[in-house]
Amino acid sequence: MSRSLQPPYVINIEDLLRAARRRLPRVIFDYIDGGAEAELTLRANCRAFEAVTFRPRCAVATSTCDLRTTVVGTPLSMPLILAPVGSSRLIHPRGEEAAARAAGAAGIAYTLSTLSGCRLEDVAGASHGSVWYQLYLVGGRDCALSAIERARTAGFSALVVTIDTPVSGLRERDLRNGVKELLTRKLGPMLPFLNQFMTKPRWLAGFLADGGLMKFPNVVVPGEGPMLYADVGTALEQSMVSWPDLHWIREAWRGPIVVKGVHTGDDARRAVDAGANALVVSNHGGRQLDGVAPTLRVLPEVLASVGDRIEVLLDGGIRRGSDIAKALCLGARAVLAGRAYAYGLGAAGGSGVARSIEILRIDLIRTLKLLGCASTTELDRSYVDVPADWLATTVA
Repeated sequence: MSRSLQPPYVINIEDLLRAARRRLPRVIFDYIDGGAEAELTLRANCRAFEAVTFRPRCAVATSTCDLRTTVVGTPLSMPLILAPVGSSRLIHPRGEEAAARAAGAAGIAYTLSTLSGCRLEDVAGASHGSVWYQLYLVGGRDCALSAIERARTAGFSALVVTIDTPVSGLRERDLRNGVKELLTRKLGPMLPFLNQFMTKPRWLAGFLADGGLMKFPNVVVPGEGPMLYADVGTALEQSMVSWPDLHWIREAWRGPIVVKGVHTGDDARRAVDAGANALVVSNHGGRQLDGVAPTLRVLPEVLASVGDRIEVLLDGGIRRGSDIAKALCLGARAVLAGRAYAYGLGAAGGSGVARSIEILRIDLIRTLKLLGCASTTELDRSYVDVPADWLATTVA
């Protein structure tokens, strides 16, 4: 790993964010970094961790810490899964493969977005660890069934069904940066926005060497071939996931199913009823409906509604190992992180992803030792103070 990714240059995820901003065109960086509308939920996801404070056990010898866990039967070296980040190939050449390779080397799972630039078979082949496939229904049911079968054959071990995208959120940074105009591929509309690429020659050289604007090779529309990189929002609106879809998805995929995008106790119970093996308390990283509660705030309600009937995961706002510890203390089995590793990918490709995972691992070990806790499986609510109103929700 390059010295530029080590201390004193890169100490935390925020340092990777700054490095990614330096390397990437504004439109690509803001795609990673931005959220919906006023970005209230984006900021709240991170701030929620500040409201939870630790209660350490002092004078406890913890020379080693065990971070290992399992999620839907998948063994993990630590309670961290790389979340699906669409279009990662725009962030770095062969970006999905690079991220999957780094996750596998670290002993954690990688989740591939339907809207990726690399073939799912190539991503599975790049990783020596577990890979999960995140499913959108873009292209229609037949297209989704084909992708499910390809994922099964390629060795993906779990299917992640995202339920919070009936339309794409209003991401104002994308509009200001000319995403719509750039996707026309017409020089006139594109011209006012091209300078942001010219000022990032290293990124541009890699982008062109990797084939330029990608297609979506895992969305193969019958009679048309791979879907072009176009208006994803329109595609999502035409193919939203509803609860009845879980029935045919369950029939098509015999392995574990993870439902991602749960905000309420009611939806958590519906996920249980639909036969899901796990759910992710998620607001899409603040990229969909702005103004919803941060995920850490919602976690107690979800757990109270389902008890131990289903494994509960969390994403949103994970930037430090202490954030992972707080989520586990509140009852999450593991967390998913997206931006934390996407910044690393943008900064330095696979090496940057590896560094982001290393930062979170080292942070988590240090947090456990300072808490006087030898294992992540021993973390519970006794290690934290939680705002009283977070626990006030009653579930019928």
